Amino acid sequence: MKVNVHAVNFNIDRKLVDFIDEKVNKLEKFYDRIVSADAFLKVEQTSEKENKVVELKVIVPGDEFIVKKTCKTFEEGVDLSVEAQQRLLLKRKEKLSEHA
Repeated sequence: MKVNVHAVNFNIDRKLVDFIDEKVNKLEKFYDRIVSADAFLKVEQTSEKENKVVELKVIVPGDEFIVKKTCKTFEEGVDLSVEAQQRLLLKRKEKLSEHA
């Protein structure tokens, strides 16, 4: 699966890209027809500590799922986004198997 990582208005660390790749690729265990995934990382200009925004878009045939999480670190945001995507993909898989 192709994982695209987009850092908005900042330079991203190679370790963070590898971390995102590793986490997002685990989604294939739950749903094997994933076409690609896009991770958008942003830092919001706020005074709050939770200013790291992770938006994870997973594209499957005929649909796309988008999850957006705001956390203290990008790693935490990626973890939460991947967990949410797992639930969405499992729901879709169950729905498809009911119709088959």
